[in-house]
Amino acid sequence: MDPTDEVLADLQERVRRLEARLGADEGARPAPDAEPSAGTFWLLEALRAQGLAGAVAFGGTAADAEGGPVSWQITRSAEDLTGTDWAVSVPALAALGHPSRMQILQLVATGRARTAAELAHAEGLGTTGQIYHHLRQLVAGGWLRVTTRGQHQVPAERLVPLLVVLAATAGP
Repeated sequence: MDPTDEVLADLQERVRRLEARLGADEGARPAPDAEPSAGTFWLLEALRAQGLAGAVAFGGTAADAEGGPVSWQITRSAEDLTGTDWAVSVPALAALGHPSRMQILQLVATGRARTAAELAHAEGLGTTGQIYHHLRQLVAGGWLRVTTRGQHQVPAERLVPLLVVLAATAGP
């Protein structure tokens, strides 16, 4: 048996075992009325149609703090993502890891506050020094940008990814 035949035989055996496990575990299957409707997996179908098996894609549309439209999307190879050094993402992810920073992002993204002085009026953000500390962390992580006169904004290219992080962590 040549190596290709061995790989194919191995894959066929693995698929057979998976199908047997799924068939034996009736509780793991969705009920007939819970089957996804046509188009439920339109994004996955589009990735496959483009020959992008093993890819991660996300995108979205939203309004920025001024109400202007923001549209954004990205598609990355899953292999590229798993093959990179995940540690480079730590500063951006760590910047999101504090409740006050998330509150600051929400206030800035929705246009309810732009400056440290405006944020100082928000309840629960702490002292002005603490607010500046959080702002520096968010700017360093790329989630905020400083504009004129000490005003902050969520960069357009970060708004949809921020909303994706929120959607991914919001639970069912």
